[in-house]
Amino acid sequence: MKQNTTRRLLDATNDIWANYHTHPFVRGIADGTLDQEIFKHYMVQDYLYLLDYARVFALGVAKTQDCESMTLFAGYVTQILDGELDIHRDYMERLGISPGEAERTPMALDNLSYVSYMLRIAYEEGPAEIAAAILSCALSYEVIAKEMVVKNPSCAEHPFYGEWVRGYTSEDYTAANQRLMELTEHLTADYSVAQLRQLEEIFIACSRYEGAFWDMAWEMRT
Repeated sequence: MKQNTTRRLLDATNDIWANYHTHPFVRGIADGTLDQEIFKHYMVQDYLYLLDYARVFALGVAKTQDCESMTLFAGYVTQILDGELDIHRDYMERLGISPGEAERTPMALDNLSYVSYMLRIAYEEGPAEIAAAILSCALSYEVIAKEMVVKNPSCAEHPFYGEWVRGYTSEDYTAANQRLMELTEHLTADYSVAQLRQLEEIFIACSRYEGAFWDMAWEMRT
């Protein structure tokens, strides 16, 4: 991996990502004090987000030319629909929300803006740009959850929020992110400086949207 595009993207967003760890919503999960009504609002909105997130991956399948990359994008669609969403369905059941109720809930404005941006990138740009748009969400959750465990190892065993922490620190989730980073490197192997700058712009925008998503969840904005 000579290019190390992922490192370039992460270096461009150091300050944005650093703020994730101090966000009151994130700290509330880490210490177990987050109000469950706030978490309920987050879970429903994140469930809606993931449905469109899967569509972005599906567009990656359509835009990619080589079979290996198509397989990786397709695998993520399955992982989201049959894996990550299962965590949400389990939590929603405990919170008294059915998937049908969640799907009938209006998407919060911050959420709608975020997924609309990703879908626009997916429709208008190529597979590398799609990978850059996806990566900020996928990787930041792993980074956030692992930082929680470093600072408070017992958070992974919390009776309510522990499942969330374990899901995003699991070996399977980490391995999936590693494959996504490798895909990003593969797709950008011949990218010019100008193309890499465009990827940075996409990654920075999506990282800012991630921060806005935490704000939306904490403030229960609709």
